[in-house]
Amino acid sequence: MDIITIVIVALVAEAIWETLKMTWQEGKISKDRIGAMAISILISFGTGIDLFEIVGTPLMIPYIGIVFTGLLASRGANFIHDLYNKIST
Repeated sequence: MDIITIVIVALVAEAIWETLKMTWQEGKISKDRIGAMAISILISFGTGIDLFEIVGTPLMIPYIGIVFTGLLASRGANFIHDLYNKIST
């Protein structure tokens, strides 16, 4: 494993954590955020898309990459575009 892989994993891990933190806003659960996550995870499973496989770092736990990809996708196209720019540089 090289340093670039570690940086990518750290970047994605932080993004996933920030996404999960959005489920609790102003002292209550955000139904909109939960809905966006559920739909994005469902679409990720339906398409089989896995960001970790795409960047060449498949995870040892089956399907967890698809779930994480869905969580990231729930943030929207602008976020994914910014994340892609950070990963690809």
